[in-house]
Amino acid sequence: MTVAHHVRVHASSENLERSDQLAWKIAEVAADPVEVEQPVVDMIINRIIDNASVAAASLTRAPIVAARAQAFSHPVSTGGAGANLFGAALDRRTSPEWAAWANGVAVRELDYHDTFLAAEYSHPGDNIPPILAVAQHVGADGRALVRGIATGYEIQMDLVRAICLHKHKIDHVAHLGPSAAAGIGTLLGLDVETIYQAVGQALHTTTATRQSRKGEISTWKAHAPAFAGKMAVEAVDRAMRGQTSPAPIYEGEDGVIAWMLDGKDAAYEVPLPASGEAKRAILDSYTKEHSAEYQAQAWIDLARRLGTENPDLRQAQGPDGEPYIESIVLHTSHHTHYVIGSGANDPQKYDPTASRETLDHSIPYIFAVALQDGGWHHVDSYTPERAGRPDTVELWHKITTAEDAEWTRRYHSEDPDVKAFGGRVEFRLTDGTTVVDEIAVADAHPLGARPFARENYIAKFRLLAGPVLEPAEIERFLDLVQRLPELTAAEVAELSIVAKPGLLDTVEAHKGLF
Repeated sequence: MTVAHHVRVHASSENLERSDQLAWKIAEVAADPVEVEQPVVDMIINRIIDNASVAAASLTRAPIVAARAQAFSHPVSTGGAGANLFGAALDRRTSPEWAAWANGVAVRELDYHDTFLAAEYSHPGDNIPPILAVAQHVGADGRALVRGIATGYEIQMDLVRAICLHKHKIDHVAHLGPSAAAGIGTLLGLDVETIYQAVGQALHTTTATRQSRKGEISTWKAHAPAFAGKMAVEAVDRAMRGQTSPAPIYEGEDGVIAWMLDGKDAAYEVPLPASGEAKRAILDSYTKEHSAEYQAQAWIDLARRLGTENPDLRQAQGPDGEPYIESIVLHTSHHTHYVIGSGANDPQKYDPTASRETLDHSIPYIFAVALQDGGWHHVDSYTPERAGRPDTVELWHKITTAEDAEWTRRYHSEDPDVKAFGGRVEFRLTDGTTVVDEIAVADAHPLGARPFARENYIAKFRLLAGPVLEPAEIERFLDLVQRLPELTAAEVAELSIVAKPGLLDTVEAHKGLF
């Protein structure tokens, strides 16, 4: 049975016992030898496929090229065999913390993998690159890897259920550092004390402001979770060497909660599995059919349906050149309105010259393009030509968002049958008539019109990997990953994807220090 842990700020004079600290409770969950249930194993396989899909589609994009060059400028560290990088030959390896870095950037670049939204938001698949990198470095088998990933998902998602970061403008990867450290601890079979120290260090080094997702969004958006994964690997290494961390990291009077979150009077109820309880959190997460912010997924599905059913809605003007659409209002949750909607007050969200990272955080832009195109493409929907098309710009600038209390309530609901990430759209036409429709969850959501299953993950992988991997390489990877719990250490060492010959040579990274 899940246990809710009461977490509050303590004065130094209270001498909060380690066993009562959240970091210790997290470490106890990570050290619990409970087995992973089959549905969780199956979903972990799905998410490794999903990560490989989006990484494949990113292999020649500038942030990945830069991160890969940084990683390969560092040799394999002592104490292990090193880890693979997405796209590179299997016998070319680097140190695990740098593999976590480069692969983490590749997975996050297109904002196209799994998600979990509650008090905070997250992409829990970000746990996989650092845990897999360490598994390859130390020669862990498939069973150990599965257990580590199950922990990573569990801890990050449990923190996300309880502790809001974005309200205080702290980037959501502050929950990823501790979860990845815990997952690595499970993978390695470390004791509670060592994992506790690693969790504390990982949190301490990965708290940063969320300016990375505000205004003109930069390439750091993809690097932020990779940095957290890299810090988690390094934190585990230090903890294994007997080094300690700031404590109590969450509850201290100068700690994270007191000065970065809800303050000295704050209290949270953090749910964690009880001793012997299986880690099932991954089953509550969901992936993306479309390459865009998760809150945009349902809106894309609604827009493509509306545009197909009523083509007239695709244009701001009618065939006679006169205005046809007066306004489009997306009534939605607080988070969608203020983060990716007009409530953010970011003029960049309406700028045709904005970066890809900015456009994928602009629901007015996304809704306009999906409405006109009847779908969404991870490359074509973001090109400067597409963003600058005059009829699109005209339609786009007629779209605003508005917070709706009911959709905010549903967004924050803990009941999976109620929780929703969409809203209600209202088209107001120039003749005074309106068109109104709504959607609660994306089509690919477990409760959506077409929930993603193994065949959908495989289809997504084939679609995104097809242009950059040889057919035989696609089949090799799919065969390997679907046998995950049975894999030997030698097979885990090959759990990566290799680009077509010469593909990576077509892109050149800028020179840096390393």
